Amino acid sequence: MKNVIKLAALSAVMLTGLSGQAIADAGDSRILKRIQDRGVVTIGHRETSIPFSYIGNDEKPIGYSIDICLKIVDAIRAELDSPNLKVKYVPVTGQTRIPLIANGTIDIECGSTTNNLTRQKQVSYLSTTFITGTKIASKKGSGITEIEDLEGKIIGMSAGTTNEKAIKAAIKDLGLNVKVVGVKDHSQGWLALETDRVDAYASDDVLLYGLISKSKSPAKYQVTGRFLSFDPYAIMVPRNDSTFERLGRVVMSGLMASGEMETVYNKWFVPGPTGINMKLSDTLKTAFEIQAFPN
Repeated sequence: MKNVIKLAALSAVMLTGLSGQAIADAGDSRILKRIQDRGVVTIGHRETSIPFSYIGNDEKPIGYSIDICLKIVDAIRAELDSPNLKVKYVPVTGQTRIPLIANGTIDIECGSTTNNLTRQKQVSYLSTTFITGTKIASKKGSGITEIEDLEGKIIGMSAGTTNEKAIKAAIKDLGLNVKVVGVKDHSQGWLALETDRVDAYASDDVLLYGLISKSKSPAKYQVTGRFLSFDPYAIMVPRNDSTFERLGRVVMSGLMASGEMETVYNKWFVPGPTGINMKLSDTLKTAFEIQAFPN
């Protein structure tokens, strides 16, 4: 399975691609010009994608993806020679994040979004920042360890996600009788699990561990089963603006080459402020090394 995961990582790196234009002034980029005209970088963020993008104790967005995006904001300030450029945060969900990037409401999406070929028809992605996959969370003692154990039961998942697609495909392939309930976001889905309105909740395994760590009774819950999908996370940007996309890639390549990306990772995962303790995997470390070269 390690080889499969590593192959997924390397494929994701290659698919997130290359762009050829040199970084120039805002005139070469519609996104940089829009930011310059507004005097604001608009960041789309998730509210409960722990520890990637969520609301902290001070009611402001924080997390691994947010920290990376703020490094990119610093580069935008330098590129536009606008040190006072402001940041505006706009909350997004699994259903709204792509339309808000596509219609120009947000300039960059900093959450827990999987890069795949279907989505690349509407948006572009920067370098891979994390690799995870779909698993199932349930209450301990529920008898649920694999998706087959959901026969005759109810599962919840955030609408518009790759997890929804993976779960529905697995249910169909296995011929299971499982009721699927879509929810707006992770907090709504977790509440449904806590209150027994669903028997299980599906998401990327790291997000499930994050939800458990912030729940009222973490010891009551478990994440189980095989991976039902492999998902490379990447920061999302608008399509057809190679100058803006390259600016983001240059920043991230530098972070990966210098080791600062690993430092940011460790801040949130080893162990993170939410109690998640996930050391940098060999697969993700390899992805960082590949995306950092040549710098």
